[in-house]
Amino acid sequence: MNKYLFALALMVSTTCFAQKKFNPDKEHENFFRFGAKAGVNMNKVAGASYSKAFRYNFQAGAFVQFNFSQRFGLQPEVNFVQSSSELTGDASTISDDLASGDQHKAKLNYLEVPLLLNINLGPSKRVKLQLGPSYGGLLKQTVDSLKSGGDIYKKSEWSAIGGIWFQLPVVNIGARYKYGLTNINGTESNKEKWHSQAIQIFVGVTF
Repeated sequence: MNKYLFALALMVSTTCFAQKKFNPDKEHENFFRFGAKAGVNMNKVAGASYSKAFRYNFQAGAFVQFNFSQRFGLQPEVNFVQSSSELTGDASTISDDLASGDQHKAKLNYLEVPLLLNINLGPSKRVKLQLGPSYGGLLKQTVDSLKSGGDIYKKSEWSAIGGIWFQLPVVNIGARYKYGLTNINGTESNKEKWHSQAIQIFVGVTF
């Protein structure tokens, strides 16, 4: 995880250096912009049956920006997000359908639709605070060691997102924290609450 934090710090310092070349008083931000981005999704599922370590996965998506004023804007997105988790060895604490064994790994693919409020920080429009909800639809779930092909995760979830967005004239760089508001435990035999968490770091282009 340290190498990703180092890479983010390097990107941030490069962005801040580049911003010094811009005169905020002469900057103009178009009402409508669009773009794409991709990066790493470091996620985990919080629950007594799960490993507490973050796992590294991929994310990519597209977005549009509506800049309503010098300070505020709205940014809808559509993202493909890969997540994974590792279950503990006591199968009875997870679901009666799990086979015996020490570990059970799960792979989850989501289509996520965040709707974020952009708040410009300082006189420049290059740094934006992002806050808002996200809806995720589960496209596919694969759990190792299942005795049968049953599903143990709910088909959708709501999350809350907070993060920072660095906007150069073309390149965008960002980091976010996402916390799942929905209990994604879809089993009937287990009443444990499972909530997803993720740290997302990405880079992209804006037109």
